[in-house]
Amino acid sequence: MKILVTGASGFIGSHLCEQLLQDENHNVIGLDAYIKSSTPVKARKHNLAHLLHHPRFTFIKQDLLKTNWENLLPNIDIVYHLAGIPGVRSSWGKDFKTYIKNNIEATQQLLEGCRQFPVKKFIYASTSSVYGEKTGQVNEAATTEPLSPYGVSKLTGEQLCKVYAHNDNVPVVILRFFTVYGPRQRPDMAFHRFINHIMQNKPITIYGDGNQTRDFTYVKDCVTAIAAAATAEGIIGQTINIGGKERASVLECISIIEEIFGTKVERQFMGKAYGEPRHTWADISKAQSLLGYEPQTDLRQGLRAEIIDICNNPSL
Repeated sequence: MKILVTGASGFIGSHLCEQLLQDENHNVIGLDAYIKSSTPVKARKHNLAHLLHHPRFTFIKQDLLKTNWENLLPNIDIVYHLAGIPGVRSSWGKDFKTYIKNNIEATQQLLEGCRQFPVKKFIYASTSSVYGEKTGQVNEAATTEPLSPYGVSKLTGEQLCKVYAHNDNVPVVILRFFTVYGPRQRPDMAFHRFINHIMQNKPITIYGDGNQTRDFTYVKDCVTAIAAAATAEGIIGQTINIGGKERASVLECISIIEEIFGTKVERQFMGKAYGEPRHTWADISKAQSLLGYEPQTDLRQGLRAEIIDICNNPSL
């Protein structure tokens, strides 16, 4: 099977390429433009370095908005669209134009390509941010009410997928990720920042009271589910939550990190996080039934793996 992964050098994308290549029947093309974002180019290149010599992996440095689909999409079986600009806090103000370009326009252009050169599945990486503020466990039928421009851009990408599915029979699958963490996590994300601050003996900044909770998804669990979508039957047209094994509050997570390091860190509380829900909690029953998904990694295991990765690569 020939698979295209956009955003291949990113946090989740690089792990997904590794996971897909474990199947000897898969050949993977990784596409990435190294667009300026929250992950430095140096880190992106590091994420892919060990894959560049793999006999069944090909890397293409290219912007989706400048791609000639005739040269790329023929003979592609599966498209995983992970490319885009992430992050809630940086999506406000004039910076939103980069989200429009890279999350909305790029998605539309890729869908146009898949309309002209049909594929077996188009798997779109979305986010729990499309749900907004919800109480209790959230399933895929919940109303979508994003609280940030970032969430709006990802929900718009979902709607574009549905438009092309309806009008052109593009075989779309939408996966909504819940707070993915682990090795290679973006440096702007909370766990990465917490770990770096403890290593540097600097105070940790906490938005709100720290009692907000998240459904944390370890990256290797996440990509196991994503990879399963390539061969799973009966999922075209479906929207599927990908959540984790364990929920926790921000303060609980900091305590776990402190225990692993064997040290305490000063906490600095800031105003409430802007544009973020207080709690997230994924109903993953659909992923369990359609993808055979069962997250394996608890928070302590996952945080330890992320800490080891950051300690081994302090310059990233």
